[in-house]
Amino acid sequence: MVTMKNYLTLAEASEIIGKSKETLRRWDKEGILKAVREPVSNYRVYKKSDIQKLLGDFYKENDVSNYVEPNNEYSVLELFAGAGGLALGFEKAGLKCVALNEIDKWACQTLRNNRPNWNVLEGDIKNLDFSKYKNMVDIVSGGFPCQAFSYAGKKLGLKDARGTLFYEFARVIQEVQPAICIGENVRGLLSHDKGKTLKGMISVLDEIGYKVLPVQVLKAINYRVPQKRERLILVGVRKDIDIDFEYPKPSRKVYNLKDALKKGELYDCDVPKSEGAKYPKHKKEVLDLVPPKGYWRDLPIDIQKEYMGKSFYLGGGKTGMARRIGWDEPSLTLTCSPAQKQTERCHPDETRPFTVREYARIQTFPDDWNFAGSISQQYKQIGNAVPVNLAKEIGYSLIKFLNQYYTAKDEINCN
Repeated sequence: MVTMKNYLTLAEASEIIGKSKETLRRWDKEGILKAVREPVSNYRVYKKSDIQKLLGDFYKENDVSNYVEPNNEYSVLELFAGAGGLALGFEKAGLKCVALNEIDKWACQTLRNNRPNWNVLEGDIKNLDFSKYKNMVDIVSGGFPCQAFSYAGKKLGLKDARGTLFYEFARVIQEVQPAICIGENVRGLLSHDKGKTLKGMISVLDEIGYKVLPVQVLKAINYRVPQKRERLILVGVRKDIDIDFEYPKPSRKVYNLKDALKKGELYDCDVPKSEGAKYPKHKKEVLDLVPPKGYWRDLPIDIQKEYMGKSFYLGGGKTGMARRIGWDEPSLTLTCSPAQKQTERCHPDETRPFTVREYARIQTFPDDWNFAGSISQQYKQIGNAVPVNLAKEIGYSLIKFLNQYYTAKDEINCN
């Protein structure tokens, strides 16, 4: 039974927190501030203690919040969408995906199963025309792969990038003319082809009318992700726009594997049971000997030599091999295959790879986000994804930029 003296109405909560009613409704859906239903009217009401805790969390001296509310409905066209990590994070921030392109049929099925209302454009980007979205989309985003360019000149133009998927990314930006474009990639893009690949990408975007900001590598552990994963972020702002884009501020709190798999701040229940890969018999026998937070150097020397082979005599730490993750540390970067030799990520207590749902939680997907295809296809989709919470924080930065852009544009139109 709800005793109303301990609760606030939606209007009262909105006034105290300083957020709109619509924002509070969205927070209820996202689990940021859960409401209950008053039994007679069925209206949302909020526990006073929950609001006090929320306000305390917001205003702690050392806490950092990137949250910003969109002034308008801002739209995103996403390329190379995968299983939806980036798109879902943007949605949680308050952005709207108008279309998503992806070539992998299982990833497309994942997107459709979870968001039947999303416009999923399945197929090779090279065969698609996006010109109908010209001046209709605020953001073009996507995670294009690293591919070296072949060019002789000092400055790379769009035509020089033909044959690469970055060319297609840039072509769509040129066709659509969004206010801002954002690409994400692995950290290795910084050094790919001795830095020439990244330099070429910046040159192409400059030629088609976009000023590229200094590239940043964001560490996922700084953005409520229990994983040591890094993503390079490439941002281009249309040259007629004189507004600065600010990367999201890092949080001071680091979440660990326990936060991912157990009930706590990130999830309101323990991770659900699900299918998962298994180690071959010999690998399991070896990993049985590795303690939590340990790796191949914690094995007896004779087993080290047998298991590592020639790698035993090479330099470097190779700390990802025969690695058992500890409960009190973030996971190492997840890969597309949880049992491969170079990148074992063993469960802390049981000698097995992480299950599909454990993998998804480490990438901060919600438990109701289901992945299509075989077990290996599901691991691949999750391993390739942008962590949802990282994407959400980037989404807030995009909203802040667009709020400033449209406010300035409205002021000019009024004068």
